[in-house]
Amino acid sequence: MGDPTFLRILPQSELQTGEKRAVDVAGKSILICHVGDKLFAVSNICSHADEKLECGRLGNGWIACPIHGARFDLASGKAKNPPAKWPIATYRIRVVDEWIEVAV
Repeated sequence: MGDPTFLRILPQSELQTGEKRAVDVAGKSILICHVGDKLFAVSNICSHADEKLECGRLGNGWIACPIHGARFDLASGKAKNPPAKWPIATYRIRVVDEWIEVAV
């Protein structure tokens, strides 16, 4: 299997600490989150309720579903509490020339 393809998503300056932005990348809804000095890219869809996580609360290393409050770890995608049982997808993310890029 070859190296992943990174796609340019948005300028780093457009996503401040504590913000999140949903983007469509290669047919997938991906949520870009800026927490502290780290960037995360996860599926924008809750594994329990199929709701968009972009409307949920962003915490220190987690995102919460706006419907049932299920939390997901931003680094691993792991469900942190019920009612969610299944993880959400995570994606490699990097910054190149002040642009946020996500691997697909």
